[in-house]
Amino acid sequence: MRIISGFHKGRKIVAPKQLPVRPTTDRSKEALFNILHHQLDFKELHVLDLFSGTGSISYEFASRGVPHLTAVDQNKQCIAFINKTAQNLNLVITPIQKESLHFLQADSNYYDVIFADPPYDFEETYYSKLIDLALKRLKTEGQLIIEHSTKIKLSELERFVHSRDYGSATFSFFH
Repeated sequence: MRIISGFHKGRKIVAPKQLPVRPTTDRSKEALFNILHHQLDFKELHVLDLFSGTGSISYEFASRGVPHLTAVDQNKQCIAFINKTAQNLNLVITPIQKESLHFLQADSNYYDVIFADPPYDFEETYYSKLIDLALKRLKTEGQLIIEHSTKIKLSELERFVHSRDYGSATFSFFH
């Protein structure tokens, strides 16, 4: 995996093979950040990265200057890897080891962007719960972005705006 843009543009990051993750592909990540680049001022954002895995999305936001970034994953090794990588790259990321839905239930902060990349075998019934909890944590003009399998359709759910397909991945946007 690599960082697409920002002050660490082109930096390759090699995650340990034993991590139970499916990182967002560089192609999909580049497409997503091309969309966001035209919508957001990265230097003003509060971002929450749920199911953060290797931290690929967090590194991309941080490399673009996001000053407040929280990465949440339940896996201890993933959080340790994110913490170590953030320190090595001098990135401001707060990693938290907690199951993402439980984090949302307990969190009292508000975010401009919430990115969630649950496992592709995430039960369809949990998407509505994830979206409901995440939307409550968004600032007024905030947006929720969920990466999911193209087999899952979220367009009927509350506050869905649009989606974009990239290979076997879909990004669904909610406001």
